[in-house]
Formats: sequence, C-alpha cells, structure tokens
Amino acid sequence: MAAAGWPILFTLFVWWFSTGAVLYAVGMPRRHLPVLITVASAAAMLALYGLYATRDDTSVTAAFVAFSCGLAVWGWHEMTFLTGIITGPRTSALPGRDGAIGPKRAPLGAAIETVIYHEGAIALTLALAAILTWESANLTGLWTLVILWVMRLSAKFNVYLGVPNLTEQFLPAHLAYLKGYFCRRSMNLLFPVSITVSTTATVLLALAAMTPSATDFEMASFSLLSTLMALAMIEHWFMVVPLPSAELWSWGLSSRKDIPAIHDVRTPPACPSEH
Repeated sequence: MAAAGWPILFTLFVWWFSTGAVLYAVGMPRRHLPVLITVASAAAMLALYGLYATRDDTSVTAAFVAFSCGLAVWGWHEMTFLTGIITGPRTSALPGRDGAIGPKRAPLGAAIETVIYHEGAIALTLALAAILTWESANLTGLWTLVILWVMRLSAKFNVYLGVPNLTEQFLPAHLAYLKGYFCRRSMNLLFPVSITVSTTATVLLALAAMTPSATDFEMASFSLLSTLMALAMIEHWFMVVPLPSAELWSWGLSSRKDIPAIHDVRTPPACPSEH
C-alpha cells in the first residue's frame, strides 16, 4: 500500500498544479501567446517522443514518465483550446443568445461546431499515441490520454444537457460565447451514467493495482490511472454538488483581469425541464 501512495500523491499534485498553470497561462495578456504556444508545442512533441522511448520499459520510473508525457500532450490541447487557437468553425454565440446560459438550449449541431476542430485534434493525437505505443508493454501514457478524453467528452455533454454548477468563470473572455451552449438544470439523464461508468472504471483500476501478483510497474501504472479516473469523477461531482470548487484554482485565475470574483459570478437563468 505504501508503494501505491506515491503515485496517488503525484497524480493529485499534478492534477491540481497543471490545471492551475494552464488557467494562469491562458489568462495572461495575449502578447505572450506565441511564446506560450511554442513552449506548449515543444513540450507536447517531447512528450510524444517520451511515449515512444518508454514503450517497452516496465520500470516504475517509466510508468511515471509515460503518465507525465500523456498529461503534457493533453496540456497542449487544453492550451490551444482555451486560447482559442483550435476550437471549431463556429466562434460566436447563436443569434439572440449572446453568450447567455439558457433559457433555451442550443441545437446540438451548433454546439458541436464550436469544438469540432479541437475534438478532431485530440482524436488524431490519440491515433498517433496508439501508433507510437503499438504492441508495447508500457501503455500508461496512452491510457492517460484515453481517460482524459473520454471523461472530458462526458463533461462537455453533461454541461450541454444541463447541470447545476457550470463554473463558467473558467472560460476566458474570448471564449465567452461558449456559455450560450451551456445549460443549467438540476440533473440530466446522462449524469448518472457518467458517474456509474467512471466509478466502475476507478474501482477496476484500483483493484488491478492492488492485485497480489501485480508487478511494481503494474502497481504504479494502475495507481496513477485509477487516481486520475477518480479525480475526473470528482470533477463530474463538482457539476452537481454546491461546493466552491473554483477556489482550488483561484491562483490560476489570478492572471485574469476580465472576470468577476469567484463568489460574484451571476447566476444565469435555468434551462427548462425536458418532458
């Protein structure tokens, strides 16, 4: 159990710090954008090489390296999306919505158009990561990307269908139009499915880490992945549980001058109930 503690602590720290770091970078003045994207792109390319270099390495260190490489690649996608570089062909709110949340939910097709280039870039990256690690012994980095992608897709659909807490203050000013595709509702039918599937996956990964026959590499790898899955599940709960989750990354939002204080965000109108 002590050996599994380090992967858990490492994942907790990297999840908290990397999220805050991306939010801080995105909130910096736009004149810094070329440097930020250059650094993020270089880190992503090195990370992809790291996935290939550790593909057949089954040491504990290699599990940590591959996991970190997966996070670095994901960080590039977060940076390019939140800076507005790779989003979708629709870069404005629907007529009459002007970035407001509710009262009428936007058409699904229009919502998809706001993120389709971003989702396509992720799919291409996943395909590349799969090719680089094909039939290899260390798939920690690949599964890191898969977990992040699937859980982020789930979060996007839940926000579209409607949840109580949208934490829309995370969006920078140039992406404010995305609020027009959010919906505030007490619950939607997808949310219980998302929680059930993610809970099951978390338990199965944790059990794999605790299997008596597991090697040190397998324990580290499954511990990293199960903790990441658990954190993604917790982020889903943040959508419905009235907790000041944004306070966790208040330091990351401190670089922005165009957002209200976390406790001053106006509560928008709710979406109508579905029948």
